[in-house]
Amino acid sequence: MTVLIIGGSGFLGTELARQAAAAGHATAATFASRPGTAPGVAWHALDLRDPERVEAVVAEIGPRLVINATSAESDWAVTAEGPVRLAMAAAEYGCRLVHVSSDAVFSGTRIHYDENCLPDPVTPYGAAKAAAETGVRFVHPDAVIARTSLIIGDWQSLHVRLVHDLAAGTRNGVLFTDDIRCPVHVADLAAALLELAAGDATGVHHLAGADAVSRHELGTLIARRDGLDPARLPTGLRADSALPGALEVRLDSRATQRKLHTTLRGARQFLALGS
Repeated sequence: MTVLIIGGSGFLGTELARQAAAAGHATAATFASRPGTAPGVAWHALDLRDPERVEAVVAEIGPRLVINATSAESDWAVTAEGPVRLAMAAAEYGCRLVHVSSDAVFSGTRIHYDENCLPDPVTPYGAAKAAAETGVRFVHPDAVIARTSLIIGDWQSLHVRLVHDLAAGTRNGVLFTDDIRCPVHVADLAAALLELAAGDATGVHHLAGADAVSRHELGTLIARRDGLDPARLPTGLRADSALPGALEVRLDSRATQRKLHTTLRGARQFLALGS
């Protein structure tokens, strides 16, 4: 099977490309600025704002599966409109499509969110991700929409680098004790996405870790795993800050987990010492 990873040079995309190639799939991946380093992968430059280039890449590669793992924050043309252009090309060429979305589509009002909950974003990024979900499902009804949460791994993870910088005193900031999410390990997430893609799943699926933790607890777990002093991590309340966004969003992934062989471990498990 030929697999195309959109955003293959990013954190999640790199792991997806690595796992797909290791499984023996002919693997291609795209990049916006520079190609990634995953071995056995064919790299293609792609700007999701260019509809002709999007179609040309899909036509040239002829993938059986396309996984969109791009992330461009609140850039509407890339985050909201780009996935729809990609979904149109995937539908035209008969490709299976998995689109990675985010828990940012939720406001936090309900706290607990399963796959039946409708998006109610409160940030520009969340609005862009929600718009992408709607557009992708409209033009490619058989697509998988996979919502996830904070993605954790090694030093390539933004969250891990932040903890190291705060502990070293090289960056200002705090870790909120009232900002709660369900982090997932990048290797678990990539494996789950490929497993979903290999089956006949369609529609919305949640792929988040089993533990709901605050940003500060997450930082403490990372610090202990990496031999840092958790006491050096400054704390604060998001409710007291000017930052927009939900306080507490707990993605309920149990329905999807029951369909998977891949275990979506919680942060307390995958960040435990010796794990």
